Amino acid sequence: QVQLVESGGDSVQVGGSRRISCVASGITYLTYYMAWFRQAPGKDREGVAAIRYDGFTNYAVSVKGRFTISKDGAKNTLYLQMNSLKPEDTAMYYCAASKTTYVGQPMSRYAYTYWGQGTQVTVSS
Repeated sequence: QVQLVESGGDSVQVGGSRRISCVASGITYLTYYMAWFRQAPGKDREGVAAIRYDGFTNYAVSVKGRFTISKDGAKNTLYLQMNSLKPEDTAMYYCAASKTTYVGQPMSRYAYTYWGQGTQVTVSS
């Protein structure tokens, strides 16, 4: 049974940094696509960053250069380092995992089968 558990969300000041984590069980990171999505109230869930089994990454334009996705295979943990945070980054952040090694659109929510429960990040001035 696949389980994804996020943690690390918190309230952060504008311009600050935060790292959120996702511990996975029941899957092997090396053979799957993993990603971070976020959803703000009243908005659709959007892809933030994705990482392929070989380390290749994709980023949303809005976070490129500020956020970094990474993984630690030994710990079965996915990370999202967020720097220079802005109020528009405020959202519930979700970890996701694909069911197959090939994903046509890694930034699309429909590419992912497994989801965590989310962790809230709030950015305020």
